[in-house]
Amino acid sequence: MGQQDHGRGGDRASFPHGQTRSALRRLARTRRRRRWLLEALAAIVCLTALVAYLGGEQHDTPRDEPAVLPVAPTGRPVLPPPGSAQAGAVTPGLRPRQRPPSPSPSPSTPAVPSTLTVSQADVPARVDLSAVGAVDWVQWGLLGARTPVRKRHGSGDIRDEGGRGERQSYDNNPEAYAWRDGAPVGSADGTLSGVYTCDRGNGFTLAVAADGRPRTVHLYAGVWMARGRLDLRISGGGPASTLRLEDPHTARTADFTIRFQAPAGAKLLLTWTVEESLGDCGNVSLQAVALR
Repeated sequence: MGQQDHGRGGDRASFPHGQTRSALRRLARTRRRRRWLLEALAAIVCLTALVAYLGGEQHDTPRDEPAVLPVAPTGRPVLPPPGSAQAGAVTPGLRPRQRPPSPSPSPSTPAVPSTLTVSQADVPARVDLSAVGAVDWVQWGLLGARTPVRKRHGSGDIRDEGGRGERQSYDNNPEAYAWRDGAPVGSADGTLSGVYTCDRGNGFTLAVAADGRPRTVHLYAGVWMARGRLDLRISGGGPASTLRLEDPHTARTADFTIRFQAPAGAKLLLTWTVEESLGDCGNVSLQAVALR
């Protein structure tokens, strides 16, 4: 009896704070359950975070994203891989930092200068318009005051643009004019015809088209008891020139040779007018114009 009490007393004396073995076991089980609960709770938190992360990486509905060129570490756009949708938007065959070659400048057409010179000479006794006017020619008076004869298949660059005063035809010119390629009169051996207009300020206006190359014009004209004034100029603000022809008593004729050059589309403008009438019906006359 005394041994049993001694044993129990020894049992209680072996644990601190007077705790029994059974109490310690209960405490250990409580601690284990608490640790398992914490570990389970931590596992649930980690699982929840993983599910949330994976759910954020997926989209329920695909979204259209704008095509953007990938950017290199330097911030400059880089070429997309061959065959991609963006590959057609860049120049193939170029490496980064290269630039497409600049287009070669187209050769410019040199500007055509506008030039004008004029001289005066006597008219030959017979003028062959077919020979002098290889490009074009016009003759006035044979068919009346308003119907000229022109070079058949000529360039048409000589234009009669009218003028002031009433025109009259005549057939007693000092020189004769011949041709063999005319229309509506095919040929003439030597006509003495021409046209004239009287009184101060009246006259004729003609034009010859430019083609960018040097051209030569022969103007066959005259005066009767008058001073005639020939004004020449290139249209568009080009050079100009003036000549005069005078005879106070009778008739006088001249071959005005005009050499000019101007851009295509420009014109040589000629006005032949009575600057001063020196007698009854002082006038200027016009016989022919030839171009070569």
